Amino acid sequence: MRLSFFKASLVQFIFACLCLISFNPSYVFAEKADRDKPIELESDTMTSDDSKSTSVYTGNVILTQGTLLIKADELTIREDNQGFQHSTSTGNPTSFKQKREGKNEYIEGSAQRIEYDGRMDKVHLYSKAWVKKGEDVVYGDYIMYDANAEFAKAMSGNTKNKAGETVPGGRTRAIIQPKKKPQE
Repeated sequence: MRLSFFKASLVQFIFACLCLISFNPSYVFAEKADRDKPIELESDTMTSDDSKSTSVYTGNVILTQGTLLIKADELTIREDNQGFQHSTSTGNPTSFKQKREGKNEYIEGSAQRIEYDGRMDKVHLYSKAWVKKGEDVVYGDYIMYDANAEFAKAMSGNTKNKAGETVPGGRTRAIIQPKKKPQE
């Protein structure tokens, strides 16, 4: 599989992830220099199927590219017939972290599964999802970000307690810190 395909899909996937909790996406910028850095991938196994345009990395997957860090139990990347990239990372949990451009803070998040749809330019975080920018954080059973519409949505529904019983009425939760006023 071509490295350029792999690099493009990950950069798009991560950029969309990084925009998840921003109500104004112009405030969220990943470290621009990361895009030009090499991608380093570690996993217990890797399978590439060029006939299906798919690569699968399994077992303690660690991806780094500059300040970007992705951890997963499994990472699958594929390209569809029209050239759009799609990726799925799964884990208990799968997570990402990346430094923000020009700031000494990170954007990070995790879920049981994170999917990126390159055709629709959407990121979906499923089950026990959270995304944090600076000190602000959003939690939900499902978080979606549509980069084309600059629209984010967090939802929660029925959840299970420690005994495995369904508990109705799960709720999303956001913690947003007060903005510091500029000093005069």
